[in-house]
Amino acid sequence: MSHKLIPLRVDRILGDRPFAEVGDPVLAVDDERRNLLAVAGSFDEVGCFAPIGVYDLDDLTCRALTRARYPVYAMAFHSRHPLLAIGTGRYDGGYSFQGELLLLDLETRMTRSLFEGAMGREVLGLEWLSDRELRVLMAPPDDYNDKSAWEEGHVVVISRPDWRSVPAGSITGHEQAGPRVAAPRPYGRADAHRRVSALTSRWDRRRNIRAVEELADGRVVATLDDVQLESWLPSGQRQWVVRGEDCGGRDIVVAPDERSAWIACLWSGREHEPQLIVQLSLEDGTQLDCSADSRPATLVRCADGLPALAPEGSNGVRSRLHIRRGSRIYFYEIADRQGELTSIDEIEIWLDAVDLETISAADRPREPGRAESVRLFPYSWIPSETHFAGPGVETADGDLVYAGTVYHGHGLQPGGSFIVRRKATTGKPTWIFRTDHKSTALDADANTVFVTYDDGELVLLDLRSGTVVSRGSLVVADVPVVATALTVTGPGRLLIGTSDGRILVCSVRAES
Repeated sequence: MSHKLIPLRVDRILGDRPFAEVGDPVLAVDDERRNLLAVAGSFDEVGCFAPIGVYDLDDLTCRALTRARYPVYAMAFHSRHPLLAIGTGRYDGGYSFQGELLLLDLETRMTRSLFEGAMGREVLGLEWLSDRELRVLMAPPDDYNDKSAWEEGHVVVISRPDWRSVPAGSITGHEQAGPRVAAPRPYGRADAHRRVSALTSRWDRRRNIRAVEELADGRVVATLDDVQLESWLPSGQRQWVVRGEDCGGRDIVVAPDERSAWIACLWSGREHEPQLIVQLSLEDGTQLDCSADSRPATLVRCADGLPALAPEGSNGVRSRLHIRRGSRIYFYEIADRQGELTSIDEIEIWLDAVDLETISAADRPREPGRAESVRLFPYSWIPSETHFAGPGVETADGDLVYAGTVYHGHGLQPGGSFIVRRKATTGKPTWIFRTDHKSTALDADANTVFVTYDDGELVLLDLRSGTVVSRGSLVVADVPVVATALTVTGPGRLLIGTSDGRILVCSVRAES
């Protein structure tokens, strides 16, 4: 079925700068003949990809962008053809060194993964020896009974008459067998930082806008990795920033008088640290209050405009349900069961709710509401499925519209991601929209549900029927971007935060 392309216009970009597309550079490689620079960004554990951008050194515009499934260790430009070889990989945590050999065509902007099989090999080094020959240094397939696997690898020379026509998955395991050599793990982050800093003073390491809101005076506030909160003036200049080092902001709730905002902050790589809830002045970012809670919770703005904490799962199972503008505090609850669970499929999950009146306004930003909760209905409307939570909203008539995924032991399956509208009284679905990718953000106005996905797609659904109004990829300066935050600020107006740390002020054109 065909759909109209999304009628979206990007009116302003906040946080734009050279090399924005790659976030935090970890590797930079020059192509002096073409005056190009390839820059790989750090692997994003949330989005599960590593960006690679190719830039024109004359004006630092991004000529091509691709995203890898693993961290990037090596890159090499072909001497004659407009091709960039990319080596990626990582240890799977228990046995194998997985990875890919990618080939990016700079003219078509298409990327092919050349190793056969799903596991691949971790690629540590690349060098074009000639137009036909590529030298590849790889980690061993695994470290089973191999103490030297972390310090040694295998080197091979792969030959093809025309690399531009090499099919995906065509480099066999037999071709990946080569002599054992020393293979220290490469680390190029410091060199990459020096390279991009030498080219521009405007480069700034920004990643993952987590939440974004607009104030009545036209200012925009946002949270992102390593930043608790920042404020942007209508002129496009950043007014102030509160850096969090390794404790960045996630959720934002702006106070009704817009003099302050509550921010939920998370520690990077320190899951067992207490979650911080800070209240910051919106005049200058001064901290007005701070509390810590060891129980993971989502900060939400309720229908009365005040903040509340919604628990993120229970009994050791976490799932982040974030319902905006709720008349109650909704959360994902694991029912108590006798005996030890042997599988997640045995878990009984419910949607619970807490009436706002049962928790004082002063306690709401500090205390996850659970004691006076009401059990509404099973979280999955299909008894044989286990559903994980995602972003959502409560409609004006009290229904819930939210995103989620269906649990599967082998990961997200085709059609395993959904948007659903359910009756808050019975849980009966009014409509269901299914896709193959995980939703990253969701909001709605009186007529339309706006949903973004981790493959860069934005979908507009009719709020009443769930039918697709339009859909398409998010693109900035002819380069695709991935949204990580979205807020409807008014009729036909959106704020979209991206994985590369930019904020898009957008308008949706009326359909003719």
